[in-house]
Amino acid sequence: MIQDSLKRRFMSSLAPVLQVFWSFLILGLGSFGGPVAHIGYFQRSFVQKKQWLSDSEFSQATALCQFLPGPASSQLGMFIGYRKAGYIGALAAFIGFTFPSAALLTVLAILENRDVQPDWVYQIIQAAKLLAVVVVADALFSMIKKNLIDGLTVCIAVMTAISVFFTYGLIGQLLPILLAAALGVILSFTQQEPSDNTERPSSLGKPNVVILSVFLVLLFGLPYLAAFSKEWAVFNNFYQAGSFVFGGGHVVLPLLEPLVQQWVDANTFLSAYASAQLVPGPMFTMASYLGAASLPETAIWGSLLATLAIFLPGSLLLFAFLPAWQSLLQHPRLRLAVKTITASVVGLLAAAWVDPVIASSITRGWDVLILVVGFVLLKRQVPVWCLAMILIGYSFLI
Repeated sequence: MIQDSLKRRFMSSLAPVLQVFWSFLILGLGSFGGPVAHIGYFQRSFVQKKQWLSDSEFSQATALCQFLPGPASSQLGMFIGYRKAGYIGALAAFIGFTFPSAALLTVLAILENRDVQPDWVYQIIQAAKLLAVVVVADALFSMIKKNLIDGLTVCIAVMTAISVFFTYGLIGQLLPILLAAALGVILSFTQQEPSDNTERPSSLGKPNVVILSVFLVLLFGLPYLAAFSKEWAVFNNFYQAGSFVFGGGHVVLPLLEPLVQQWVDANTFLSAYASAQLVPGPMFTMASYLGAASLPETAIWGSLLATLAIFLPGSLLLFAFLPAWQSLLQHPRLRLAVKTITASVVGLLAAAWVDPVIASSITRGWDVLILVVGFVLLKRQVPVWCLAMILIGYSFLI
């Protein structure tokens, strides 16, 4: 009886972890389009369909991931996994979403396949880009309806979108969110004080000191270990890259290149970048290719080291600051700031939907028509995989 009870308890605790893994594995196999598209896929899958978290929680988590170094979409995925099944769920989300692209890039590095890819590969990639346009549009439409509810939020979203077009890099992403948060706090003082019956947190949360200490020990300790072996050097260099890259995606390129140039030549580096464009999942798995190329004698081990090292800093920082972030956003005085932050995130997503998602996807006039048809089909509950098949067929016919 005791064994049966333990078995049932184990299976009940394992079920949500398996749900998380399978859901993110499916996304990892078909999520083309970069971080912005990934956020769109996550919003549709885990907010609209599965309802694992609310639209407000999703927007707040997206804002936090924009503040932290590392791959924003992967951090957001780990947060979703954590909310569903704890830390094991976060690990399951990371493995499921990252494994397909990491494995493909490792194989490409081992085969050193630098020849021109056949036309059919590019046709499929083009169809995947068009699918990303439709999915992000659907997520954006849903977020606009739920979060842009008055003149203030509409104005913040529009100003955020405009600012992104006239700024570059990290400033364009973080500054609007910071200004929106500051505006929310200032405006909160013009409103009536929360009543005594309003539930207040006893104190503002603090970062998880243990996790933050692990991050700092690795950050400052790994350079000393790098002198002992090439493996430690590879792990250190990719960990340093993951610790200081804000914005993810293409932003990682200028930081990675000088860190790996002692092991890979320029052609190999460009091959890694080009190959990362052809696979789904996070752009950071470019490290899988470079890790395999850096340790060609043990390519799989090198790929694993580099992949873990580049994702680890962002993961540690996410869970180190999550308690403080959640407590901060629950404070009565900051509820208006939550509202303005969410509006800014909507504007950020809208700007990124235009460029690079649309800008890199539409190449001919017929694309606009098929995208409109695709959006209508998606709103009529046509499965995403079915829409993907339609777009692949269109890509080959046109």
